[in-house]
Amino acid sequence: MDIKLMISIFPSLLSGAVITLQILVSSMFFGLIIGFIFAILRINKNPIISKFAYGYSYFFRGTPLLVQLYLIYYGLANIEFLRNSFFWVIIKEPYWCAIIAFSLNTGAYTSEILRSAFQTIKKGYIEAAQSLGVTKKITFYRIQLPIAIKQSLPAYGNEIILILKGTSLASVITIMDLMGEARKVNVLTFKPFEAFITAGIIYLFITFIIHNIIKYLEKKYGFQT
Repeated sequence: MDIKLMISIFPSLLSGAVITLQILVSSMFFGLIIGFIFAILRINKNPIISKFAYGYSYFFRGTPLLVQLYLIYYGLANIEFLRNSFFWVIIKEPYWCAIIAFSLNTGAYTSEILRSAFQTIKKGYIEAAQSLGVTKKITFYRIQLPIAIKQSLPAYGNEIILILKGTSLASVITIMDLMGEARKVNVLTFKPFEAFITAGIIYLFITFIIHNIIKYLEKKYGFQT
């Protein structure tokens, strides 16, 4: 194992890690918004709305992330309407296509995580609020939502880590993220072990940080209902 090579390529891999983190943070931000919206739609009593939200969740959870990435990056570019619209400014860039794909994917999983959390809230909390004359809107935002978020922390922490690892697929659409830089090093040096083990160490370190942040939040705010 060439330790000197691993040390020399470390800065370039770190620059790729910055891109990876940018994609991760952006995807989780948009994915959380999407997930919250579709979680609310999933628990809606209207069967059409609920089934629509379920269909979205089923598709993105049931198909490979790589397929979704290809469909968005290569597929949308073949739609003439989109090429002639202002959306083309976004979808022509692989960076934004990756964020769209990862956001939609994690949004589907997040919606199921939040839906499950909402449905496991004890009815006693809601009944107590109703007995005090608290409106449904206030009950949702001040009681149900905070409890659901706290109960979702462990599962959502796992989802963040899964998307972090999923971002490695971004390199297949020419993005020079952490994996993209590792692949470039492999092509230039013909030393895949050193390139990918160094990338793996960086991924592992980022995972370690995320895991401990979630663990801290669970310890500080989490509770069982």
